[in-house]
Amino acid sequence: MVGGGQLARMSHQAAIALGQSLRVLAASPGDPAALVCADVLIGDPDDLDALRGLARGAEVVTFDHEGVPGEVLRMLVADGVAVRPAPDALLHAQDKLVMRRALGGVARMPEYVEVADAADVEGLAARTGWPVVLKAVRGGYDGRGVWMLDGPDPGLVAQLLSTGTPLMAEQAVTMRRELAVQVARSPYGQAAAWPVVETVQRDGQCVEVLAPAPDLDPATAAAAQQLALRIAAQLDVTGLLAVELFDTDGTAEGLVVNELAMRPHNSGHWTIEGARTSQFEQHLRAVLDYPLGATEPTAPVVVMANVLGARQDPGQPPVAMSVDERVHHLFARFPDVKVHLYGKAERPARKVGHVTALGDRLDEVRARAVLAAEWLSTGVWADGWSPYDADARATRFPPFASTRGAASGV
Repeated sequence: MVGGGQLARMSHQAAIALGQSLRVLAASPGDPAALVCADVLIGDPDDLDALRGLARGAEVVTFDHEGVPGEVLRMLVADGVAVRPAPDALLHAQDKLVMRRALGGVARMPEYVEVADAADVEGLAARTGWPVVLKAVRGGYDGRGVWMLDGPDPGLVAQLLSTGTPLMAEQAVTMRRELAVQVARSPYGQAAAWPVVETVQRDGQCVEVLAPAPDLDPATAAAAQQLALRIAAQLDVTGLLAVELFDTDGTAEGLVVNELAMRPHNSGHWTIEGARTSQFEQHLRAVLDYPLGATEPTAPVVVMANVLGARQDPGQPPVAMSVDERVHHLFARFPDVKVHLYGKAERPARKVGHVTALGDRLDEVRARAVLAAEWLSTGVWADGWSPYDADARATRFPPFASTRGAASGV
């Protein structure tokens, strides 16, 4: 796997259960996957020699990010290496303009224009109105590489173009919410889809995933899945495909494609506990051309909440609580919540982990997930709960909860 981030780390965990070993090309020994994998190469994803070393003796090369030059990957293919997804497919997740042009006859998308100067942005706005979304054509994620323009800003456009950043501009879509649908496709052509989810965004970054998307008409959900499967087939995707969607009016006709990813994706982390086959296992099955696994959910409601680095490090005064202590407190209060920490240093807004809660009622499950994620992030219970309150312990700890935490008052 090219990349040593948290997606590679969780893919490594899935590979173990399949009797496979995962070799990763990491940027540094401190990358999340490099901390846990036995077979790690340190190098750059645009270094052909490093990629050849990664591929040596491997059955397949795949990715935890899209930042690999296509021309380098084509040299690997020429060497006889199985690269999945193939470079021509991966390009659609690397280049937003290429993706928009390819899907013109397949999916509804925002009106867009390639930007050579500020006049292109203003011309789009003349047709669609302000605001307009300015995007870097390549790279950018979690709100990076995206600028919302409420009016003309020729200085910003000129500055970005002067740095060599290819730009495009898009109509700002009026929407009800954001959805995502993940599918997997094997070289044999087998495909499978998970339930459509709602992704909750804050400051351009996903903070929660609600599975399945609440109050989504079944016909619209089926249309979203079929759309993702059509895109996967048209682009000849092998492995996972995540399709990010704008839900503009609750109907199938109102689904607008935003972005694509051809790898495990944050919108699919809920599948580790919440689906019969996780996205990580499924991606490995797909790229290895195994039969794909079942995608049904394991509970009526699953909520994933990202653990983001806090503005003030809770490991420092006045909180002064280590990650281990926060995990201990969390398990004492919510023994059913699943925690995944990525081994990353905490800094503001950085994704350092996620939690997953399962159950029957969205309000209750979501409340547990959000409280748990905020606690791990800040060391503060957002609802004011305290382990030192005897009534709280009596009402919040199920009978099977750890007595260690309750007895010691932590």
